[in-house]
Amino acid sequence: MSLRGRGKIRAPKRGINNDNFEFNDIWTVLSQSLREIHHKNASSLSFEELYRNAYKLVLKKHGDKLYKEVKRLLADHLGQVGQNEVKPLCPGGGSQVAASLGTAAIERRDGGNRFLMGLKNAWEDHQLCLGMMRDVLMYLDRVYCVDNKEPSIYIAGMGLFKDHILRSRQNEIGKHLNNIILDQIQMERDGDSIDRGTIRSCVYMLEGLYETDEENENEKLYLTSFEGEFLQASTLFYKHEAERLLRECDAGTYLQRTNRRLEEEYARSHNTLSPLTEGKIRGVVEKCLITDSIKEVMEMEGSGIHVMLDHDRYEELKLLYQLIARVDNDKEILKEKTSTRLIELGREINRSISSTTATELGPVEGEGAGEGPSKSAAVAKEDKEATSATTLAIKWVDEVLALKDKYDRIWQLSFEGDKGMNTALSRAFSNFINAFPRSPEYMSLFIDDNLKKGLKGKTEEEVDQVLDKAITLFRYIADKDIFERYYKKHLSRRLLMGRSVSHDVEKQMISKLKLEVGVAFTSRMEGMFKDMNISEDLTSEFKKHRPSASEDRETNNMELSVHVLTPTFWPLQAMGGQEEQQNTCTFPQEIEDIREAFTKFYLNRHSGRKLQWQANMGTADVKAVYNGKKLEVNVSTYGMVILLAFNDVPPGGSLTFEELQTITSIPENDLIRNLQSLAVAPKTRLLKKEPMSKDVRPTDRFYYNETFQSKYLRIKIGVVANRAETEKERRETGNKVDETRAHQIEAAVVRIMKQRKQAVHGDLMLEVINLLSNRFKPDPTMIKKRIESLMEREYLERMDGERQTYRYLA
Repeated sequence: MSLRGRGKIRAPKRGINNDNFEFNDIWTVLSQSLREIHHKNASSLSFEELYRNAYKLVLKKHGDKLYKEVKRLLADHLGQVGQNEVKPLCPGGGSQVAASLGTAAIERRDGGNRFLMGLKNAWEDHQLCLGMMRDVLMYLDRVYCVDNKEPSIYIAGMGLFKDHILRSRQNEIGKHLNNIILDQIQMERDGDSIDRGTIRSCVYMLEGLYETDEENENEKLYLTSFEGEFLQASTLFYKHEAERLLRECDAGTYLQRTNRRLEEEYARSHNTLSPLTEGKIRGVVEKCLITDSIKEVMEMEGSGIHVMLDHDRYEELKLLYQLIARVDNDKEILKEKTSTRLIELGREINRSISSTTATELGPVEGEGAGEGPSKSAAVAKEDKEATSATTLAIKWVDEVLALKDKYDRIWQLSFEGDKGMNTALSRAFSNFINAFPRSPEYMSLFIDDNLKKGLKGKTEEEVDQVLDKAITLFRYIADKDIFERYYKKHLSRRLLMGRSVSHDVEKQMISKLKLEVGVAFTSRMEGMFKDMNISEDLTSEFKKHRPSASEDRETNNMELSVHVLTPTFWPLQAMGGQEEQQNTCTFPQEIEDIREAFTKFYLNRHSGRKLQWQANMGTADVKAVYNGKKLEVNVSTYGMVILLAFNDVPPGGSLTFEELQTITSIPENDLIRNLQSLAVAPKTRLLKKEPMSKDVRPTDRFYYNETFQSKYLRIKIGVVANRAETEKERRETGNKVDETRAHQIEAAVVRIMKQRKQAVHGDLMLEVINLLSNRFKPDPTMIKKRIESLMEREYLERMDGERQTYRYLA
């Protein structure tokens, strides 16, 4: 049996011509519909049918052809829009904007606005049409574009708008767009009003278009095509603006205009252009109007920073600070100019005080002369100089504090409490304060004046404010050891003369000093208060002891208050207690008896100790009768001895200067000063002098002034007060300070070398300076001399072969 072969079933072949015919048929319908969309006749179209047609073409592998045809259709349409709808709106019928710049501002604005509006409408229409076409060609995007890595129809349409509208060589619409936007912005900068909304819409368009289909953020057409021209035009504008403002405005107006321009550009970036440009245009304005011009603004005569600072123009200074802070976080130029002006004002205060001292006081005449008249004149003039200098000291500190308050207000109100500015101001204060050689002495006199009388009637808060101001200036003083010397001298006199307003305030001030520079600085001052407390107890016990120890009624009627001072705590030499003058005063017998009684009482309690009486530091209350009226007179101890000498003079009798000197043994200068207070000063003339003159001479004769009258029952005469030093005293103080510093430098060198055993010269110098900088600024020459002195005394030696290295010798 034979088998029949089975036939093979094949699918019918599709002719190529049929496929082409099918694509052409569908594309004809589809393209016509897409044109209707462009002509805004989409209401009659069936989007479902159009979607199916596009779906069918993609499904039958005609996606590539469909994609190209759609792009061609879009390109043709956009070319016609650019040529027929947008280009005719260009100012001058498509000519450059420059041709219209000479026309009226209104015409320029309206013409530019029409162009921008036409371009805006074309863009919005294109977006709308692309949205509809994207819906119709959705399957093309999802299949063909994804598989072939082609941009979607929407993205491709955006690119076509860029190429056939903005970048068309035939129409140059993009160039017109840039010129018109720049022209509109220029008009707004010149004060005209423009349609910001239309410009913003065109900027949105530029932000929505990209250089490539990848749509990278840094390739936005706004950034690549417009922003560069905008920044270039803005740079040119603000350079001319800076020149104009510098030429026409004062400093304050310049700052205000600059700030207004910055605000305008910020608003323009956010409301008219793009926030992307805000930082860049801000940089342009800041460079042209601030960085390149601010120095010239600050140096403007009659309105620059000197005038702002001198006349407390807080708002202008605040604006200046804020503008400079934009371009320089450190505000170096503001620090420099402000510090320079502060130093100038401070040095002017120094010069004013120094010139007043030189012109009003002058040099001491006859200093060191041996003859009576010239020496008396010298003593009188020295006292006058010292008193006047004390007044100048208070004035100097008050003016410096007023300057400090002024710049503190500027720092707070204008410089916003900037720490860097505060540091610069502190350096400026330190500069001119330390340039004034008498600043430590004047500072101490200021505190002395306040602690004696200046704080009466003030609240605790007000007292604390005064002390804080004093501490603030104290921080600026480099030579704190000199201040310490004066402060201890003035403090000792306040305590011994009972001139301090409050011991609590005194201790509060010492506590503040301790916080600033440590306990070593204030330990001796605290020792003074300890001595004062112990002396009060001693005086009280002595008063209880006297009735049983003495039968002398006249002696018992006297009251003795003694201050027993520990020599290491009290600046006895600075107060005038030199050893050669300790026993030069001869006391009246009744005073000598009570003095010996206390000496015996004290030594019985403290065996092995020695008392040295300092007559130049005490005061006395003396009861006297003048014109039948009993008076209580407070005088120095020397003044008491002089007055008691006249108890042994018969009525109408007299004593010469030389006789008083012989009787009292008071040093000549002190005797002259006390006699001037007792016999020359009009209001306290307890004695008469013949011949009457301002000078006290060895040949002068003194009488008891029976006719003296006073409306007070208690008067003070010749109580020693703290005053500024004379030139001679200041030289002596300087020499003693140098001696003390020499010892401190040697101690520092030994302390360092004892720890390190050996050190290079440069390193040793730096360590010594750092160690002593909180007390004074050591002079390198003095350090070198002290090192040489220590080597001579075999504390140090140079190492063999290394001349710059020292070794400590144990």
